[in-house]
Amino acid sequence: METSTRDGPAESHGNGNGSVLLPPSEGGISADEIALYDRQIRLWGMKAQEKIRNARILLITMKALANEIAKNLVLAGIGSLTVVDHETVTEADLGAQFFLSTEDHHVGMNRAVAASAAIQRLNPRVRVAVDTADIRTKPPAFFADFDIVIATDLDAQTLNVINTATRLNNRAFYAASSHGMYGFIFADLIEHDFVIERTKSNLATSLGPETKTRSIVAVSPKKDSSGGDDPKIELVTKRELYSTWLLASDVSKLPDDILKSSRRRKVVTPVLSCLRALWEFTTLYGGVPSSNDHAALAQFTRLCGDKHKALGLPVETLRSEVLRSFLQNIGAEIAPVTAVLGGQLAQDVINVLGQTQQPIQNFVIFDGSTLDANVYALHPDDALGKALLLLPGSGSVGVQMAGMGVPAISNGGVGTFGATILPPVVPSVDPSQVIALDD
Repeated sequence: METSTRDGPAESHGNGNGSVLLPPSEGGISADEIALYDRQIRLWGMKAQEKIRNARILLITMKALANEIAKNLVLAGIGSLTVVDHETVTEADLGAQFFLSTEDHHVGMNRAVAASAAIQRLNPRVRVAVDTADIRTKPPAFFADFDIVIATDLDAQTLNVINTATRLNNRAFYAASSHGMYGFIFADLIEHDFVIERTKSNLATSLGPETKTRSIVAVSPKKDSSGGDDPKIELVTKRELYSTWLLASDVSKLPDDILKSSRRRKVVTPVLSCLRALWEFTTLYGGVPSSNDHAALAQFTRLCGDKHKALGLPVETLRSEVLRSFLQNIGAEIAPVTAVLGGQLAQDVINVLGQTQQPIQNFVIFDGSTLDANVYALHPDDALGKALLLLPGSGSVGVQMAGMGVPAISNGGVGTFGATILPPVVPSVDPSQVIALDD
């Protein structure tokens, strides 16, 4: 396995997990890089660009959504991108994945390998690595070598275990997936500080909580061109706290300001309920509901109703046409949708690296039928951030995870659960609950 660079293949070296790990470039940004990235440097500054330049990003599963994420991050000038995918390219992959083509005979090749050359051509300054192993075989230590981990188009159980591994290593984590006209982005940055620049008010800025997740932790005057304090501008450091995929994707409720308003509850997208139902369905049954399996469709419909009710949303907003459309879109890749989701996720990664913008908190739910991409802060009532799951040196993570129903991670790999999971019995079917997909 090797990494492509502008000077040719680089020598493989790493941590023994099958991936190529390259150190960040030494020295400051060159004049050539300043010219290349001039427009974005004007937007977010030289310091932010230097952080971006040294960033090590792990991108899991190279499908249409990951194509968009990789394109945007590589063009922005990140330090290195490691792509992990153990699957091979199929004819279906050629439809919406622009790094692949029939001319290059990509069908039958590993997906990460097939895409890597095109990714490298976008920006030869970025170090691109390929790992063809199954991400579920990686031990938790594997994720410590990256600043940000992005997992795309994976099942809920795998996302949960990867997120646990990133928490163990104190690494930022994103999850995302697209299903035809629908999709989501999830962020667990654990605790993230960012600095905003704003005009001073007549009242002094107070330290302390602004919302359930965000606090002001520091305030300082901005320095002017002479090195003195600017009397009109202040720098405010804010901290956002996050929760895990396990909690945010299922048991966490909507924010109180939404739940207390009947008007706001009515405009919450029912796609959130459908996604939660899909995540539970795939966890229980190991796959998505088949259009030919009436029992599976009835079970999925029931799960959607349960999730909708648990979120406190009015039953009339979960219409049969919404369920039918969602089911018809599961597993599909539509290029404009992946472009929107991939662009938004990549931009948030850039914002997080630069630490000058408010990041996603913590779910984006995209509904292509209405062209809405709404952000929902889904968190448990308990502690957030580092207090949610104890990090190394502050207690037993395994005990806490077991207490939430999550098997402890073994050294054998993040996919090692140490138990046989038997499929549950599908309940008897009420014919009135079955969604007909051919209406």
